[in-house]
Amino acid sequence: MKKEHYRHRLPHFHSPGQTYFITWCLQSATPRHALGKYTFELESLQKKMELAKKGISHIDKIQLLKEEYRIMRKKYMKALHDFLDDDKYPEVDLSKPENSRIISNSLLYWENEKLRNLAILVMPNHVHWVVEAFDKDRFGELVYLQDVLYSIKRFSAARINRQENRSGRLWQKESFDTTIRDEDHLQKSIIYTLNNPLKAGLCCEWKEWPGNWVNEEYREIMD
Repeated sequence: MKKEHYRHRLPHFHSPGQTYFITWCLQSATPRHALGKYTFELESLQKKMELAKKGISHIDKIQLLKEEYRIMRKKYMKALHDFLDDDKYPEVDLSKPENSRIISNSLLYWENEKLRNLAILVMPNHVHWVVEAFDKDRFGELVYLQDVLYSIKRFSAARINRQENRSGRLWQKESFDTTIRDEDHLQKSIIYTLNNPLKAGLCCEWKEWPGNWVNEEYREIMD
């Protein structure tokens, strides 16, 4: 069963048993205007798809709109990641050892109970997470990743705010998720995640970045 929810009118679909590549960032990381044109286009395409589904539009038109949406979302994600990588000195540095440890421990907390962590990256102003959500937890309840992510963001925000002697919102409400299609997509997502510090010019080797973590099963793809 899919659980659909919206952030800034953009849809997110989470299903138990799926694998995801997720990005979320500091509240101050991306000014609203920075990605405005992409957000406008995505919202416009979303409305067109909703109208097409309600009307008598031919299936080919709906598929065309879905493809346009996929391409625009890909452009949006690239622009977002490029923007985040350019900001190496945020107000709160998530990559500080104590902050990075809080985030990693928060993500690993649900290991083997609700999910399986595949790759984690803590950058100065954002987090990448490749994760497999289980169908059900040990109590037989369906596992919806947005519920898990909400608890992780809430807990880590409280701990980091205390560590940084600050108050107020730490994380943006919006998280950016992509459903992993197959094994090739999964491996590319893990490689992208772990190599992000190199792309941003923060280190010369993925193993050098203390905010990197990878499941042992996938370590060999980085060799």
